[in-house]
Parts: sequence; structure tokens; C-alpha cells
Amino acid sequence: MAYDPGAIDATLAAAVGDEPALIAELREAFLDSAKGNLDAMDRSRDHAGWKDAALRLKGLAASFGAVRLMVLAGEAADTPGNPEVYRRMRRAVERL
Repeated sequence: MAYDPGAIDATLAAAVGDEPALIAELREAFLDSAKGNLDAMDRSRDHAGWKDAALRLKGLAASFGAVRLMVLAGEAADTPGNPEVYRRMRRAVERL
């Protein structure tokens, strides 16, 4: 699956129009939420906590058009505690 760093910006532009400041603010809110969900996964003490955070991240990614992250979060929800999937999600968020 190809990585498209412009997908989030395109999704936001379609939603709010040509408002660069608003797009930047929403993008930052997305990244903060994504990082928060990754941190929740990292701190989870059981598979249910991991899965809940992964599913929240999957929904967030879907809402913003981050397809690669959405797929990885779905994979994480299906394989709770998988450190390799977690590393790939962390890298995907860092590239956004």
C-alpha cells in the first residue's frame, strides 16, 4: 500500500476549503490524537486496553483519510500487543 502524506491535507481541504491556518490546526489536532492513542496502547496493561486504543486510532485515521495508518491500526486491533505492528504505526505517524 502506497504512503500518501498529502491525503490528510486533501481530506481537510475538502472539508474546510482553502483555509491553510484551519487545515494546519486540524492536522495538528489529528497528530496529537494519533500520538495519544499510540501512547495509550503503549501504556495498556491488557489486550482489551490495547485493542480499544487501536480501534480509536483506526477510526481517527479513517476520518482523516490516513489509509495506511487505518490499516495498521486494524492489524493492531487484531493482534493485541504485537510490537512490530506498533513500531510500524509509530513510524507512520512520525511521517505524517
